[in-house]
Amino acid sequence: MPVGPARMPLFDHLGELRMRLVRIVACLAVAVVVFYMASNTVAQFLIQPIGDFFPKGPDGMPLLTAIDPFESFSVRFKIAFFSGLVATSPVIIWQILAFFLPALKPSERRWFVPTFAAAVALFIFGAVFCYLIILNPAFEWLTDQAAGFAQILPRASSYIDIIIKFELGFGLAFELPLIVFYLVVFNVVPYKKLRASWRVVYVGLMVFSAVTTPDASPVTMLLMFAALIGLYEASLLISRVVLSSRIKKQNADLEAEEAEEAAQELAYQKEREAKKS
Repeated sequence: MPVGPARMPLFDHLGELRMRLVRIVACLAVAVVVFYMASNTVAQFLIQPIGDFFPKGPDGMPLLTAIDPFESFSVRFKIAFFSGLVATSPVIIWQILAFFLPALKPSERRWFVPTFAAAVALFIFGAVFCYLIILNPAFEWLTDQAAGFAQILPRASSYIDIIIKFELGFGLAFELPLIVFYLVVFNVVPYKKLRASWRVVYVGLMVFSAVTTPDASPVTMLLMFAALIGLYEASLLISRVVLSSRIKKQNADLEAEEAEEAAQELAYQKEREAKKS
């Protein structure tokens, strides 16, 4: 897809923005229509990992409950919109980044395609991880809480909504390696500090896991927490291998800064002692 020139009149910039928004809306609208017609199949696919906890229909497939016809329509539209958004997310991300790309320096533009590919791959990996690993134990724990005193009626709107939130939450959480990598690249937080502050990072990841998971299940939170720790450590390892020369320079600059601060502190202490005497 073409990228516009960096210097353009204001109205040309607005025209390019409108053009890219039209492309996004058009792609999303087509995808929503297609997935709405296939929403039954998509719904069965979404609930497949937790089908053991549902009553079965005459065809043996897991069966959800809809309270009224409007709920059926709203659930199908939500499935279609979510599926269309995920399917067209590469186009949406590309159009948004391509609008801002002319403002970047040529040396910065070379990171565009690898970053784009890594972001899409990590999101897909997080969604697949959630689908294959997380959904079944999470819903097993949740449904077990009703044992002995209640019967769960799997309402379509509630179940589809929480599944979508799970998928989005894990997909976004798995962007962590990209964030860590660019923190090191742009020296926002040097590698040495990220490595030394692992206790603080782990606590932050635990809080993030508790906030991001859409249920109150400790099982889900701990599974996400374990996955994020693995991703964090892997991202540090990759950064250390790929950015070894940059990290050495960062460490040297950090040591020089610490030495300068120590010298200033020592000079300040000597000045105070001289004034006292």
